[in-house]
Amino acid sequence: MINEMQVFIAHQKGDREEAKKIATYLRSINIRVYFDEYDRELKKALRENNPKGVVKAIEKGLKSSTHMICLISKNTLYSKWVPFEIGYGYDKTKVYSLTLKGIKDYEIPDYIKATEILRDILDLNIFAKQYGSKRLFEQKNYSNRSSYLHPLSGIMDPIVS
Repeated sequence: MINEMQVFIAHQKGDREEAKKIATYLRSINIRVYFDEYDRELKKALRENNPKGVVKAIEKGLKSSTHMICLISKNTLYSKWVPFEIGYGYDKTKVYSLTLKGIKDYEIPDYIKATEILRDILDLNIFAKQYGSKRLFEQKNYSNRSSYLHPLSGIMDPIVS
């Protein structure tokens, strides 16, 4: 059974594949996800080069979400939409940031440092368990922070000291 939580995945378009893997992972452990690729209205607004439609779709996605996870990579520094999404969602959701593989603390933008940061696979799993994913720890390879079998091991650090 899917719980009431819904996570909005904020990302820069250069990180689309990584965002999709994270969305797929969260869905696999019964966490609902708002991800731009699943939103027909947003796709239509982008196709029609309609900024107001894009904003409306993002606002709707954020209003229906309880949490936001913002993916942090070197691409995030060049995002036009991620700062907007975080700013708009800050009062409407519980905002987290998730660092992709290889991101150092000094590379994290200041506006991200105001959020709770998920630095590695274990942090993400603790987040998921804390917010109700009972399915997570039924799968032992998912609970091990250093497991190369984890579906996110190629895009997230297994352990950050």
